[in-house]
Amino acid sequence: MSDPACPLCAGASRPFHRSDRDFLRCGTCSLTFVPASQHALPADERARYETHRNSPQDAGYRAFLDRLLAPLAARLAPGARGLDYGSGPGPTASAMMRERGFVMSDYDPFFAPDEAALRKTYAFVTCTEVVEHLRRPTDVFARLDALLEPGGALGVLTGVLEDDAAFPSWWYHNDRTHIAFYRPETLAWIARRFGWSLERFGRDAMVFLKG
Repeated sequence: MSDPACPLCAGASRPFHRSDRDFLRCGTCSLTFVPASQHALPADERARYETHRNSPQDAGYRAFLDRLLAPLAARLAPGARGLDYGSGPGPTASAMMRERGFVMSDYDPFFAPDEAALRKTYAFVTCTEVVEHLRRPTDVFARLDALLEPGGALGVLTGVLEDDAAFPSWWYHNDRTHIAFYRPETLAWIARRFGWSLERFGRDAMVFLKG
């Protein structure tokens, strides 16, 4: 039986690492992913998110998010309208962008399932610690592309797999809700697929710009 196709580009995959789960590597876009048969149940996934203690009052969490939000804000027009996609149980990125004068909406499939927010377009979208959880990343990136106005910015904060040899000891894959891991080549593939340009800020923060 062949290994599952890549959920991002539908390319062929091969075994990459095995621990308590299987991790596969796409030969086309280099996404490393957990097969669907080993994904957490939605109820368990939500329960895991509810244990997060992230809030706008947490100075450390704010500093973490600012690795993305500060350079993103510098590239936006004053008062631009944005969406925090995957805002979680304690929306913080949207609160921080409102403090900077931006107009924000929140969407989260578990905690803010406002479908009306997905029928608008935005100058920017933030996805902080979201894309590693995506079961069907190509569908979500296509949705994000549709949400962005021409010239819009997609800000993403996620752990990037820079060193394959370090994967076994990388804490990031121990979270059972983390099922998609992006290499630099994967980010470049996404940018090409949607006609975006890509700018990275350190290891885990990046902005895709829609043409």
